[in-house]
Amino acid sequence: MTKILVVVDMQHDFIDGSLGSEAAQVIVPEVVNLIKQFSGRDDEVWATRDTHITEKDQAAWGIYPYDKSLEGKKLPVKHCMLGEEGWKIVPEVEEAILSCENSRYFDKPTFGSLSMMEAMEQAISTAPDSGDEIHICGLCTDICVVSNALILRAARPNTRIVCHTKACAGTSKEAHEAALAVMRSCQIDVEE
Repeated sequence: MTKILVVVDMQHDFIDGSLGSEAAQVIVPEVVNLIKQFSGRDDEVWATRDTHITEKDQAAWGIYPYDKSLEGKKLPVKHCMLGEEGWKIVPEVEEAILSCENSRYFDKPTFGSLSMMEAMEQAISTAPDSGDEIHICGLCTDICVVSNALILRAARPNTRIVCHTKACAGTSKEAHEAALAVMRSCQIDVEE
């Protein structure tokens, strides 16, 4: 049985930076506590980092610079720029992740991580009775958490997926609740 905790985008810019919020700051201890529950030898902790680039990094990454991307046009607030302080995971969460025996990072240029989904294909069984589980928490419930949860649901339709609400925050309380409703509709267990 494999259990994987996916920690989504617990980065400075979403907590105390350009797109930070009090709701995001409040969940940091909850995320740390949840990570500690997945620090055993058989568990894994996977963390995503929202990663945007400038023109100088375009050739290496093969993606559009943030200001020329669709997201950059619809949300013209620079955030999570590769290598900058706002891109880094906050220290408390980073320390908890690094203390786990099995941890991985996935840098993603958009809301959902396709590379994480591909890695999940090797890590989690497709059998409905395998006992494998995917747990998810982080920021923002209504954007990147729900996007990754739905990608994982599509990749692993028979796997139990759990969203931990106390360790998630949305762009607003209403948006957070709406994302949780979508996840419930897609057979993702929503628990405190």
